[in-house]
Formats: sequence, structure tokens, C-alpha cells
Amino acid sequence: MNPPQLLYALALQAVPNIGDITAKKLISHCGTPEAVFKTSSATLSKIEGIGGYALKHLNETKHFKLAETELTFMEKQSIKGLYFEDSNYPYRLKHCIDGPIVLFQKGTVNWENQPIISIVGSRKTSSYGLSQCEKIIETLAAFNPIIVSGLAYGTDIKAHRSALNHQLQTVACMAQGLQNTYPKQHLKFRHLIENQGGVVTDFWSTAPMEPSNFIKRNRLIAGLSEATVVIESAEKGGSLATAEMAFGYNREVFALPGRTTDIQSQGCNNLIKTKSAHLVSTAADIPFILNWTLKAPLKGVQKKLFVELDLEEKVIYKFLKAEGKSTLDTIALSCQTPTSKAAHLLLSLELKGVLRPLPGKAYELV
Repeated sequence: MNPPQLLYALALQAVPNIGDITAKKLISHCGTPEAVFKTSSATLSKIEGIGGYALKHLNETKHFKLAETELTFMEKQSIKGLYFEDSNYPYRLKHCIDGPIVLFQKGTVNWENQPIISIVGSRKTSSYGLSQCEKIIETLAAFNPIIVSGLAYGTDIKAHRSALNHQLQTVACMAQGLQNTYPKQHLKFRHLIENQGGVVTDFWSTAPMEPSNFIKRNRLIAGLSEATVVIESAEKGGSLATAEMAFGYNREVFALPGRTTDIQSQGCNNLIKTKSAHLVSTAADIPFILNWTLKAPLKGVQKKLFVELDLEEKVIYKFLKAEGKSTLDTIALSCQTPTSKAAHLLLSLELKGVLRPLPGKAYELV
């Protein structure tokens, strides 16, 4: 979107009583943000669901002055304004009814043709949660996903740092305008993230930091990705709100189980118990359920491996060599291995270049 049209979109975003859902409804009827301002209130009020309350402040000139100030700030700080109908707007967020009409982005992130997964959890995460977060990202790294989180203490910053260490793009969703960083202690990580991904928000630079911002921020975390992984959470918390939003967007939700006596696992255990999330027994469960496939064999991997296979991998290798191809359930049953364990072993063999996945959760040797 060119700057003049972006100005109208920002001005519309600044109007009180008009949220993203109402703004999209107005734009859908009129065609463009500019057309919304040039259409009479009498005509707009005839749109279903649009009343005088929403249009009360529409024609106030101060919205354009605020939009001009924001646009100047964006230009000075090299911040992009992604309009929801443009091709550079994150694809999955387009399908969220309450996605922002303008998303502010700073960094180098490339959204195209990339698997995207969100990782959230407690700010007071345990050593178990931190180690599991690292293992999950280490496993997913072969699929080159974008890792999305919220730059908060605990799980969030662990997810970002692990993604950076594994040379993955990572995106931090901010709960305030991009002129500030919260918490301030993570400013150094924000700079690294901007160079290997990006930071995004729908809050203006003038927006104050308020506790209610986190719920609005969480919808971005849930909406940007195809799945959300909850590492740890107490019985109530922001991570569960994010999981609920992801579930509402019809996205996959994963939860890491914990002991029933662990306070920081109660939320995850409840998600699993109510069938609101897939149980993560191994990191390999995630790409398996999402049906991710490797786009190309890993460099330096030979297709025929013998000494590099462990005993359990050799059992599956010998079975597939005899059968030609088979499904996960058949492999697990024939090799007398639990399904979750078989899925992990199959992913390991795929990463080693020994086999390839087929439609219908089937596998064959290469």
C-alpha cells in the first residue's frame, strides 16, 4: 500500500469505537479506507452492524493529524505498515476476523512459503520447561520454521534465543508500540531478532503500556502461526488465552504434559484432558501431526546408513526394506513400538535421509 493510502488506513485505525472487525466491514462495503471517509455517514449507517455509535467520531480531522505523525515515525524508524489486503501481509493472519487492518513490522522476516509455529508458556518456567523448549526447536529446525513468541520472560525469550541459535527466523509480537521494548532487559535480544526475523505489533508508537495489551498481543501470536505450542502454564494465564484463541482460529494446539503436582503444568494438563490440545510426548509429534515434510535432504547426509542407525531405527529400517512402504500404525504394530515412539523414530530416519513420507501418513525407504 502506498503512503497516501496507508495514511487513510491509519486514520481509520485511529477512530474511537471502530475496531478491526468494524473497519474491515466498512472497507469491504466502500472498497478502500479512503472511500470510507468520503462516504456519507447516512450511507455508512445503512450497513448491517454499523450504527451511529461507531460513526460518531469518524469525520474528526484529528485522526489524520495523528496518522501523519505515526507515518513520519514509521519512516524514520524503518517500520513497515502491512495492510491486511496486501500480498505482504502474513497469510494466516488474513484469515483472522479480528486481525489488524495495519500491522507494524520492523526487521527482515520473510513470511512467504515458511511453516510458522508459535511457542508460549509461563514466565516462571521450570528447568524442565526450558529444556523441552530447546529440544522442540532443535527438532523443528530441520523444517526451517519461523518461531513466533512474545519476548516476555521465561518461555518466550527461551524460544527466541533457541531459534536464533539454530539460525531460524523468529518473530516477537509486542504488547506496545515499537518505540519501546518490554521488558527493557530484552532490548539486546530484540536487536538480534530484528536481524534474523522481526518484531510486530498493532499498537501505535504513542500507545501506553497497559496490562490489557497482552490479550490483544496474544491474538497476533495465535493468528500468525499454523499451530501454537504451550510449554508450561498454571491453571490460569496468558498462555492459555493464546491457546484458546488459536483453537478459535481453527489452528492446531499442542501442550507439553507435566506431573499432576506441578503448578506450572496444570494448564497444559487441562488442555490435554479437555482435548483442546495434542499431547506432546516427543518433539517429533509436532511435525508429524502438522504433516510437515522436508523440502530437501540435509546437506552431508547419505541415503544409505547402517552403522549410524541405532537398534530401534534398524528394526524399522529392516521392516520397510521388506514391506516396501507402510503406514505409521502398521509400522508401530509390526515393530512392537508405541505409536508416539514410532513417529519419533520415523522422523529421525527421515532427517538422516533414509526414508521419505508419503500421503496418508505412510513411509517408504529412499
